[in-house]
Amino acid sequence: MAPFCLLFDLDGTLIDSDPVHFAAFNEVLSEHGRSIDLETYRMKIMGAANPTIAAALFPDKTEEEGLAIVDRKEALFRERVSELEPTPGIDALIEWSDREGVLRAIVTNAPRANAEQMLEGSGLKRHFSTIVIGVELERGKPDPLPYETGLKLLGGSASHAMAFEDSLSGVKSASAAGLTTVGLRTSLEDEHLTGAGADLVVSDFRDPQLLSRLEERLAAARGNTGVSA
Repeated sequence: MAPFCLLFDLDGTLIDSDPVHFAAFNEVLSEHGRSIDLETYRMKIMGAANPTIAAALFPDKTEEEGLAIVDRKEALFRERVSELEPTPGIDALIEWSDREGVLRAIVTNAPRANAEQMLEGSGLKRHFSTIVIGVELERGKPDPLPYETGLKLLGGSASHAMAFEDSLSGVKSASAAGLTTVGLRTSLEDEHLTGAGADLVVSDFRDPQLLSRLEERLAAARGNTGVSA
């Protein structure tokens, strides 16, 4: 019997890290006489895997050269992790999931070093024993494989799970894997998130719509199985 599961993106979802990423990208790009605006970052870079980002930003360079530049940006980002805080309401949601016996995982395209440092610095690491790193798989987001992998590790199923995302690639990944997907409007407008496949859009984890939807889904899962989800 599949447990009820919550799967979370990390950057921009569990932690509002996008302003720091954006600044780090432009600092590194300035060394090469380039820059990106916020709209380009939000629509084409945010949530993408580093090989995809390197190819998009540096089409004139080899893959190795492009990835080296992006790796420098990641190092700058990690220097600023202390600036980051968890998204409001996540503590209460974690408490709710513990109380209800709901399983949790992180599914991210972030490099493992970034993910580990963000989780450690934010105090969230102890709440997540299952972490899926998209770039370590055959395919990262927007492919559904990262979310399918997360469900497999938790012993869950898409019909008994919800995902939380803030980027186009992340929402597409979760929805393609068949999960009910909640979009956080950390950076994108509602129409962009719903257009990518989000079933519900909230500002943060305190939104009363979210708890209502969670309780509905959990009750339905328990009713379908006849036992606690």
